[in-house]
Amino acid sequence: MTEHTDPLGFTQHDHAHCRDHALQAAEETCAREGLSLTKQRRRVLELLLRKHKAMGAYELLDAMRDDGQPAQPPTVYRALDFLVSNGFAHKIERLNAFVACAHPGERHKPAFLLCSACGLVAEMPSQAIGAAVKAAAEELDFALERMVVEAEGLCPQCRGAAA
Repeated sequence: MTEHTDPLGFTQHDHAHCRDHALQAAEETCAREGLSLTKQRRRVLELLLRKHKAMGAYELLDAMRDDGQPAQPPTVYRALDFLVSNGFAHKIERLNAFVACAHPGERHKPAFLLCSACGLVAEMPSQAIGAAVKAAAEELDFALERMVVEAEGLCPQCRGAAA
């Protein structure tokens, strides 16, 4: 499992390259694993890649309709299920929304930093957090099955604006 140190959603970067890299990684993974990146699935991924913000299913549905693409809720939910199941997107439980994976094509278990002011979402490594929680759970004889780490606060830009 690869761990990254850059919380991509809050750093300055070439977003066009970021978007293109994620789409290419999805296409390559699908080709390698015999998966089908249908037009609808690709479109939902493209919408998630527009910004580093989480989007709900109905927000995605509206964006598709705004782009002149007729879509129904089951279509969007099936596309999201495919994207999450294959590591191209993540569900942000706190928001009941989805965000494109910052490191597609790599199996990892990220943690998320959610800006409560602007809505940006940064994906960050969770290896140390996971190890600490696992150790604490073991001390309590608790069998950890699933863990989601989502922290809310202010991103650097919003923190600077508030100062």
